[in-house]
Amino acid sequence: MVKKDTLKVALVGNPNTGKTSLFNSLTGLRQQVGNYPGITVEKKQGSFVLNNHQKVSVIDLPGTYSLNPSSIDESVTTEYLLDSKNKDFPQVAIIVAEAENLKRNLLLFTQVKDLGIPTILVINMADRMLLKGISINKENLEKQLDTTIVFTSARKNTGISDLKNAIQNLDQQSNKPLFSKDISIYKTWLSDTYKFGFMDIDDKQKQTIVKKEQHHETVKRYQFINSVLKDNFEKDSTIATDFDSRLDKILTHKFFGYIIFLTLLIFIFQAVFSWSSPFMDFIDVSFASLTETIATHLPEGKINELITQGIIPGIGGIVIFVPQIAILFLFIAVLEESGYMSRVVFLMDKIMRKFGLNGKSVVPLISGNACAIPAVMATRNIEDWKERLITILVTPFSVCSARLPVYSIIISLIVPKQKVFGFINSQALTLLGMYVFGIVLALLSAVILTKMIKAKNKSYFVIEMPSYKMPQFRNVFYTVFEKTKSFAIDAGKIILAVSIVLWFLASHGGENFDNSKEIISSKIENKNLPEKELNAAIASFQIENSYIGMMGKAIEPAIKPLGYDWKIGIAIITSFAAREVFVGTLATIYSVEDAEDEGTIKSKMQAATFSNGEKIFTIPTGVSLLLFYAIALQCGATVAIVKRETNSWKWALIQLFGMGILAYLFAFIGYSLLK
Repeated sequence: MVKKDTLKVALVGNPNTGKTSLFNSLTGLRQQVGNYPGITVEKKQGSFVLNNHQKVSVIDLPGTYSLNPSSIDESVTTEYLLDSKNKDFPQVAIIVAEAENLKRNLLLFTQVKDLGIPTILVINMADRMLLKGISINKENLEKQLDTTIVFTSARKNTGISDLKNAIQNLDQQSNKPLFSKDISIYKTWLSDTYKFGFMDIDDKQKQTIVKKEQHHETVKRYQFINSVLKDNFEKDSTIATDFDSRLDKILTHKFFGYIIFLTLLIFIFQAVFSWSSPFMDFIDVSFASLTETIATHLPEGKINELITQGIIPGIGGIVIFVPQIAILFLFIAVLEESGYMSRVVFLMDKIMRKFGLNGKSVVPLISGNACAIPAVMATRNIEDWKERLITILVTPFSVCSARLPVYSIIISLIVPKQKVFGFINSQALTLLGMYVFGIVLALLSAVILTKMIKAKNKSYFVIEMPSYKMPQFRNVFYTVFEKTKSFAIDAGKIILAVSIVLWFLASHGGENFDNSKEIISSKIENKNLPEKELNAAIASFQIENSYIGMMGKAIEPAIKPLGYDWKIGIAIITSFAAREVFVGTLATIYSVEDAEDEGTIKSKMQAATFSNGEKIFTIPTGVSLLLFYAIALQCGATVAIVKRETNSWKWALIQLFGMGILAYLFAFIGYSLLK
């Protein structure tokens, strides 16, 4: 009989067990990414249909080592599995383990099974068992663990049909507790322990009691696990291929490890510029052609102007950078999939400690190169609040993907496209320099903050080294697709709204704006001035006397010492919503000012001049802009996340204004020295 209700399944497992790979294999592109209600932890959900037409909803829970959480991410999994009244409570839990670390993985399995939830044990990466000399007696292990065991390889897409069959035969899955005698007592103990609310004592005593209770529970569970695995699990080290250890000696070497990492970074930034160039040129020309086509065929009027001078240039200003963003995310995904990213974290830990940062701070700083928001959230693994606070405050110095469009357009304007040492792209080298500059700023800031905010407790850095493996195309594709789509859609929505507002402000004004044609005509003595030059003069006068022109002129005295005109000033103000809006804003302003010119945004910026005829985007101004955007916190979402993570507007505002003032000073010094 086919069930009409959607079957709810939870994927649970330790980090680095291939849980996300399995999620991708089951759900494909039928996925949604959001946040859990009331918190900023990412929630991934997907769906698929069984052979009996039963629809299955899968939630990929955050990785955790046990149901005794030590971080906010882990607490999400615990709360989710304890809250049986939740409408999304799972009808079956799939515990994802891997053969190499089966003993450790089974601790979480026994805890979940004792909650009374029907469970299926998936031993993933089964294709590596022979390579590692591992053999498992599946039938006996199923009996002793009272569960269905499925061997899978998400990388090779094997065992997925067996897993779906096990889900389809849910009625055959046992929901009997394995270790605890009473489910309700165990759930109550776990809930009270987690919430620290089971006794009326101070926090220090609570932590001591909780640790003792958890230790006692863990020891008893491992005793059971050892007895089960004794006759059902065997690893013959004589036939195992210990490739990882040999490779680690090279990639984590105290000297060559850093050389390899630096070389890899140079290659990545070379690729970001070189590989994306043809796609970016195509997008740039296509948007210019689209603008010209619509301007020609759509009836003249406000709708025509809104589309051709506001929406298309604004959206085009961000879509053009999608190839670079995609390539950057591609490399990050490959590094994570291969297991190399964990080695980078381990390698950089020794350096980070010299600057007063917790070793775990490396993860947010590296993650910040993609986006500061999840990077700030990643600080939850740092137990000491002062060390976590310092990491939160310095993480936005890492070069997030939103800075990439700004860096890319400015670097392409002021840095000649040529080879350094005969093979390195000079623009790619400059981009690498901006990334290094961001990391250096973060480290120096951490040193200063460490002196100002004394940390009494000493924390320790612990990281698991996953096995090396070839990146799976499916996982890399899903990661790049989801991240790039998220960037384009999130930024696109902001830019669309900003572009419409900017177009309105740039296309309307006071009396001088309305009478611009008469005013300019009366000022020009030569009545035989070519029509194109006359229209250009009128357009320039209009934009200066529009509402946005008035706003820009008002702030121009404050930004002129940095080498900026009022147009750049407007772009800086609007980009406090999101950094990438900077390019879209200039695209909109220049399109409104020179509506008859269908050239690309880059060519318009190259031709931009001050009122005295001097070019705006020179090396001094370009460097000033690069410095400003490298330091300033122009991201409203990051401010909101920092407020949420610190539970205070105090630190969020200190960070916002502190980085803003620092950015102004650096930009001023940079422009003054190069002018």
